[in-house]
Amino acid sequence: MKKHTDDIPLPERRPDRPVTVMHRIELGLVLMLSGFFKILGLNGASFVSGKFLRIVGPLIRSVSMRAENNLRKAFPDWSDKQINATTKKVWENLGRTAAEFTHLEQLKPNLPNGRVTITGKDKLDDLVTDGHFAIFFSGHFANWEVIPTAFESLGVDQSFVYRAANNPLTDEYIINRRGKVMSRYQIPKGKRGSRALLDTLNKKRSLLMLTDQKLNSGISVPFMGIPAMTLNAAARLALKYKIPLAPVSIERLNGARFNIQFHDPLAFTPSGDLNKDIYDLTALMNLAIEKDIRARPGQWLWFHRRWPKGA
Repeated sequence: MKKHTDDIPLPERRPDRPVTVMHRIELGLVLMLSGFFKILGLNGASFVSGKFLRIVGPLIRSVSMRAENNLRKAFPDWSDKQINATTKKVWENLGRTAAEFTHLEQLKPNLPNGRVTITGKDKLDDLVTDGHFAIFFSGHFANWEVIPTAFESLGVDQSFVYRAANNPLTDEYIINRRGKVMSRYQIPKGKRGSRALLDTLNKKRSLLMLTDQKLNSGISVPFMGIPAMTLNAAARLALKYKIPLAPVSIERLNGARFNIQFHDPLAFTPSGDLNKDIYDLTALMNLAIEKDIRARPGQWLWFHRRWPKGA
């Protein structure tokens, strides 16, 4: 089993934004909240933060309306009551996830507290033992931070791709916090992380990516039945390196308890037409994520602009 080590250097905070006074104030608030969540403990922090955002979140209309509009696009037969109820669940899940970030040490599989259970461990073992490696993908479900935490706890040699926070000081805080419980091989999205991405696979280290957010780059592929710009790097790399591409699901069970499910790799036979294969494989990835969204719509992060305006 791979051991966690502090000898591996972490990525630097984002270098493209100068630190401002507001950045320092924001970091101060983040640290204050983190201290408050530590005092409350995991259960208390998750409950209080979740209930707070369940009430306050829908009042932030610019954000909440985006989720409501996205839900109407994805579920055109839903009533306003269903839309509003699901939006509240999304806000609560986000609040819980934010508070649980302070307590990730307690959100590992194989701990006596039993907060994180694993389904399909044999499927994971088939993909990462005896020198094998794979690309794993998921989305912003439940508490998505628990997935890379679980990988590290299970001894999987892997890197994960992340989106840098807008505030460089907060970005540094998050990187360091993750480095204590997750792989220290953290790869920022975009050009800054491209070299590390290739280095990971050249060294036969597995890769974890969240592929459900809209990008200005990528390719337009149906998502929930609507064309959407989609990250195609996972499909492209899987085809290039001829390695499995496997979905990972996470479900919030009750409060701060989760189940992670490992699935079989996507069944796909390349046609030889690279562009077509990338498109078709990316479409299969979207279908896998869509399946989890439809099963638990209140646990997916509906707040980002997933589809083009007017779609």
